[in-house]
Amino acid sequence: QKATDFSGTWNLDLAKSTLNEREKASIESQTLTVTQTATDLKVETTTKRTAPPTGAPAGGPPGGGRGGMGSGDGTVTYTLDGKEVKSEISNQMGSMQVSTKAKLEGGKLEITRSVTTPMGDRVSTEKWSLGADGTLSIASQRPNRDGGMDTSTKVFAKKQ
Repeated sequence: QKATDFSGTWNLDLAKSTLNEREKASIESQTLTVTQTATDLKVETTTKRTAPPTGAPAGGPPGGGRGGMGSGDGTVTYTLDGKEVKSEISNQMGSMQVSTKAKLEGGKLEITRSVTTPMGDRVSTEKWSLGADGTLSIASQRPNRDGGMDTSTKVFAKKQ
C-alpha cells in the first residue's frame, strides 16, 4: 500500500474553505508548497494578506486580526514518525519553547503543536486529508486571544 503523498503546490480555495473570523479578515490568498519524503514533510507557506481597514494601526492587533499562533509564512519541516520535536520561536513576547508531533496514519496526517507561553501552554492541532476530488483539506484548531479556540477548514486545490 502506497503512503499518502501531500507533495505539490496547493492554492487555497476560499469558496470551499470555512475560515475563522480572523482568517476571513486577513487572508486574500495562500499557497502551500509541500515536499514529502518517507520520513518528513516540509511545508512552505506564502500568504497574501488583505489590506488593513482604513485607520487601523499598522502592524496588526488589536482589532486588525493579524498575528496569532501558526499564522506566519515561512518553512516548517515535520518528522512523520510521531516523535516530539522541540524548537524555539521568538516574537514580540520573547522566546518560547515549541513542541511539535506529526503522525501520518491511515492516509491522514495529524500535527499537534504546543507552545509554552507566559499564559501557559497553548496547544493547536491540524488534521490533513486528501479528498476523492484531489483537494487537500486542513482542519485546524488553535487557541485565540480570548481563551477559546478558533477552528477552520482550509481546502486547497493542487496547482497543475
